[in-house]
Amino acid sequence: MESMSEPGRINISENTYAMIKDVAECEYRGEIEAKNRGKLKMYFVQGMKTGIPS
Repeated sequence: MESMSEPGRINISENTYAMIKDVAECEYRGEIEAKNRGKLKMYFVQGMKTGIPS
């Protein structure tokens, strides 16, 4: 997945997105072809959400 990212950006899979979507802002990238895995829905992490209760 590292090779599918862009410099300085964090690229995550749909599974990881599902775990962090309540605390992080993410940008959907679409389906990206992953070596030996087929097409995966991918996201860029934009940053942490504000106003989240601890």
